[in-house]
Amino acid sequence: MGEPGTKELLSLEELEASVSGRSGRKHIVSILVENKPGVLTRISGLFARRGFNIDTLVVGPTDDERFSRITLTLDGSNHPIDQVTKQLHKLVNVLKIRDLEPADTVARELAMFKLAADGPARAEILQIADIFRGRVVDVTRRSVIVELAGTADKIAAFERMVRPFGLVEMSRTGEIAISRGRGET
Repeated sequence: MGEPGTKELLSLEELEASVSGRSGRKHIVSILVENKPGVLTRISGLFARRGFNIDTLVVGPTDDERFSRITLTLDGSNHPIDQVTKQLHKLVNVLKIRDLEPADTVARELAMFKLAADGPARAEILQIADIFRGRVVDVTRRSVIVELAGTADKIAAFERMVRPFGLVEMSRTGEIAISRGRGET
């Protein structure tokens, strides 16, 4: 199922990527910017104009109040990301851009789950939360709110485990990331 007229076979991952429109390469882009109004709009607009769907986007302060760090995750092949990165460098308020390698990066996400928790289900939910190292942050007669930090896979696994109990509401932050070792920031 390669290009017309070729006999090369696609792997299952390549086939799924071609059907879904996803390359299978997750990009974690860390952008250091001046903390000024409108910077986030210009950056997200640049990705939107190029047809990228941003999976998660997190903005937060750095150790210096003049700067913020934008961490976004998206899916795409290397070539188009390189083009967008070059255009990002041209924006006045952008100071540094890094396409972090997932294998060399520590990435975490925060999530809160409000779960229906009546009677015996409550004990089971608390046990599952404990296994995932979640923290109960609110309890009422009919619900429990669990806070969980970890990888996106861990958050998704917890969601699958507790959904049958009655997931009332869920909120996720998106990933923040930092490179391993003493490399550049």
